Amino acid sequence: MELSLKNLGPLKQAEFELGELTIICGHNNTGKTYVTYAVFGFLSTWRRFLSIQIPNKNITELLIEGATELDIRTFANDARKILKDGCKSYTKMLPDIFASSQKHFIDSDFQMYINTSDIQSNSKFERTISAMESQLFFISKKQDKPEVTISLLVEKEKVRIPNEIINRVIGDALKDILFSHLFPKPFIASAERTGAAIFRKELNFARNRLLEQMGRDKDVDPIEYFDKAYSDYALPVNENVEFTRHLEEISKSESYILKEYPVLLEEFSDIIGGNYAVTKNDELYYIPRSNQRLKLTMDESSSAVRSLLDIGFYLRHVAQPGDILMIDEPELNLHPENQRRITRLFSRLANIGIKVFLTTHSDYIIKELNTLIMLNQDKPYLKKLSSDEGYKSEELISADKIRVYIAEKSLLKLDKDKRRKKYLTLVAADIDPELGIEARSFDTTIEEMNRIQEAIIWGGE
Repeated sequence: MELSLKNLGPLKQAEFELGELTIICGHNNTGKTYVTYAVFGFLSTWRRFLSIQIPNKNITELLIEGATELDIRTFANDARKILKDGCKSYTKMLPDIFASSQKHFIDSDFQMYINTSDIQSNSKFERTISAMESQLFFISKKQDKPEVTISLLVEKEKVRIPNEIINRVIGDALKDILFSHLFPKPFIASAERTGAAIFRKELNFARNRLLEQMGRDKDVDPIEYFDKAYSDYALPVNENVEFTRHLEEISKSESYILKEYPVLLEEFSDIIGGNYAVTKNDELYYIPRSNQRLKLTMDESSSAVRSLLDIGFYLRHVAQPGDILMIDEPELNLHPENQRRITRLFSRLANIGIKVFLTTHSDYIIKELNTLIMLNQDKPYLKKLSSDEGYKSEELISADKIRVYIAEKSLLKLDKDKRRKKYLTLVAADIDPELGIEARSFDTTIEEMNRIQEAIIWGGE
């Protein structure tokens, strides 16, 4: 999946590709979070912005004959245009995604590109559309067949649905057939996640107070209240808040990791040194392994426990194959050893079918990932070294699964006055199976520190 961004925050332009494990690093205020939020926003809302129009003759046939048939290949041929138009519409909504002023996105552009070969219109599909506890339509497509059949499930005389609604319902189904396998379901842990964990009760209290006010003000549109309540938060932060508020409900589900890879969750528990628990009264606790009878609130728990809260609940209760886990600065509040350990966990996730997208300032994360890449070779001495150092084969990762980009000023272009100027962009880092990732952003700083320390030690001689 390839993306292109222009005039987004400090970034002038950037082209990049999502891998199984994607990392963006660089200095502060170079656009890393802008990229993360923009990608998350699109993956969260693409169904809203992609539009597929159903021919009027098919809607008429459905309402008169009770069934109609569409050839999915007709729409597959237009997939690139559908996506391009959808990205254009999404770009116009970036101010809402970022909860920021329109003036900051006047010249912005967001584009996502797909190959025609990526469109897989051969999969089986079935969906029943209901309203008011009544089943209205059944939409189906057989495996390896191009025909999509839409059937009425109620008597024709009882259908009182506007044509534009029918068009949207069928269009949504076609969008899922054509695109849902291309766009992974995202989950994000923003840099503000620690605050959401601490103020979880206060957020619920504020929401209840808002509902009470809505009840008193009968003449006010309730949507107005919610728009006002959440308009100050970017979509990823909003998602973090909502996820944290609903932990009791979320904890009733089981992720495929819990069912198929419980050892991975044990390793996560080792990183935080315990487990999270939510009671029936929606009380959230952290229980240390060192004292199972002790229950600590988030206020009483370490900052590392709070910063990994959302990720822990996602892995145990939500994660499904094909998802993308997006984390803004996973190193927040983590000791270097735990930064190494969580890097191994991210590598395992990428190897079992969950994409991972990170922004980071951590040299420990990059160096540990380098180790996982370099150890992933069929050489006897490396296999022995891997075993001796406690690395597991499922943690090792192939270099071709990884994409690393550095946000930096390096792209030279001619401006209107024929002068060369540097722009902030994303530059792909070299990744070698034997040498790992070349991360200039960190190397320069480390080399400078080493130079100063050497001058301190040896300068007097």
